[in-house]
Amino acid sequence: MTTQNLKSLQEVLGYSYKDESLLEKALTHRSCLNHPGVTDSYERLEFLGDAILEMLISVYLYNKYPDKMEGYLTAARSATVRTESLSEISKEHHFNDYIRMSKGEEATGGRKNASILEDVIESLIGSLYVDGGLEIAKNFFEQFILPNAKDIIALDKLKDAKSLLQEKVQSQGLVSPIYQTIGETGLDHNKTFEVAVFVEGKQLATGLGKNKQEAEQKAAQKALELI
Repeated sequence: MTTQNLKSLQEVLGYSYKDESLLEKALTHRSCLNHPGVTDSYERLEFLGDAILEMLISVYLYNKYPDKMEGYLTAARSATVRTESLSEISKEHHFNDYIRMSKGEEATGGRKNASILEDVIESLIGSLYVDGGLEIAKNFFEQFILPNAKDIIALDKLKDAKSLLQEKVQSQGLVSPIYQTIGETGLDHNKTFEVAVFVEGKQLATGLGKNKQEAEQKAAQKALELI
């Protein structure tokens, strides 16, 4: 990661870091940990950013929709911070272009991996909070997360593929779908999972993902297109 890259990203973010090493860390995938001079990845910052993001979207929804009950608010929060939503934000604003990862990770599609793109959104929020405080993290949220969240809520895209499949299956008088992991490939830090979705013993579709949740969602999406 060059200094120039860090400067250009800070221009996109609209914030100059006091400690640029935090930004560099927020963009470092664990596949780089065996590289010379790399001692830490974005995982701790992601952990922090995930909690901050959940708090910010919760406060926004609580204040914005005083007439909505807890169930609606929970569904709205889940829809706006799920992997698919955050990874799209990362691609839209080209945050994925700045991620530091090994050549092997990149060769296997790491720069387009939805889970990694989601992680980096959260690690950026974590780094902004540590470097500049809550208001700086909130500025990122309002600039990059909130517009997408408003669209999701306005278009009523609150339900993910698994929820939609369950509703469709149950409307036909069938039992709830069952998801089963049928394959795992790759090293521990770079696994790909294959999950199959079954309804009443019949396999409807399979999906691949970097974690089981992502694979389940992809299997459900394929199943929705078939039934």
